[in-house]
Amino acid sequence: MARYVFVTGGVVSSIGKGLSSASLAALLQLRGFNVRIRKLDPYLNVDPGTMNPFQHGEVFVTDDGAETDLDLGHYERFTGISATQSDNITTGGIYSEIIKKERKGDYLGGTVQVVPHVTDRIKKFISHDIKNEDFVICEIGGTVGDIESLPFLEAIRQFSNDTEKKNSLFIHLTLVPYLKASGELKTKPTQHSVKELRSLGIQPDIIICRSEKKIPISERKKISLFCNVNIENVIETVDVRTIYEAPISFHKEKLDDRVLSYFNIKSKKIPNLTKWKNITTKVLNTTKTSEIRNKKRLKSQLNKKVAPLMKDMQGVNNEILWEMEEILEDIIERNGSYNESHEEALNNLADIIAYHRVIDENIDSIKEIVDKL
Repeated sequence: MARYVFVTGGVVSSIGKGLSSASLAALLQLRGFNVRIRKLDPYLNVDPGTMNPFQHGEVFVTDDGAETDLDLGHYERFTGISATQSDNITTGGIYSEIIKKERKGDYLGGTVQVVPHVTDRIKKFISHDIKNEDFVICEIGGTVGDIESLPFLEAIRQFSNDTEKKNSLFIHLTLVPYLKASGELKTKPTQHSVKELRSLGIQPDIIICRSEKKIPISERKKISLFCNVNIENVIETVDVRTIYEAPISFHKEKLDDRVLSYFNIKSKKIPNLTKWKNITTKVLNTTKTSEIRNKKRLKSQLNKKVAPLMKDMQGVNNEILWEMEEILEDIIERNGSYNESHEEALNNLADIIAYHRVIDENIDSIKEIVDKL
């Protein structure tokens, strides 16, 4: 029998529900379990095919030709399981289907409502085409508190009751913001997000707290206390350097252990994260090597353009020359890659130096050019 894991998000959108779901699925796979991941999107578009990619991200096309949410791409890359049309549903798709049925008279003149007609369609989607999967992970798009996500949250609440609570698990992913000015992590947004979720009849079993800083045990205890969740189920996830490091981070925080413990299931085998460590190392090293190479290339270009002009600046105050060198170094350190904007800026820089020869009064102009890079 399949166990269902529902992943919701709070405080802000684009918090990482898709990568968290994909990472959990990958970890459960490493423990020997069959996994399926699905995405429920609250927007009214029938599918993302006509949506602006700058607004919503790339469209992921499945093997069976469906235009789906970009998170399905993460699911497929992390698990190696081909996503299908049946793994993504939207509010627009649901309403479109229900209205067509209503026009055909399939409801026999009855009043068509969000509950039960919309919620029943969502529940049908969740359990449809499930065969030998041990776990079905369902990511609920949007943010808790949004109007459009309410039917989905009501549907998973009902689904949990229909399948018995012991067969379903709620994970809530929230942001714990860091206030740089005061040097504090704030748990209040998480508390309010969970309060909103509980008001809808859903008590999260695990809370994943995303932050740019490590969360002290005292703050985790506070979240545990006010959100009514066991301290062991308050999972920390600090921003990682690459998305492929996420499964490693979650494993260190024992997310997969907590999920199996909740369902009272023993792992079929010891997870081996070697492949994730290898790809993380490759990605990070490639980035570092590329940065070094680009900085060397940029420095070479700078020297090539500026050196001849420096000869015409004999007698210029040394402090001005030093400031000039600092500006050039700033270009290198802050950008690390040479592109067309650098080319244009350097040409402008060269024109200023060549034209004025002495640049005492033009330092601000040079800085302005550099800031535009």
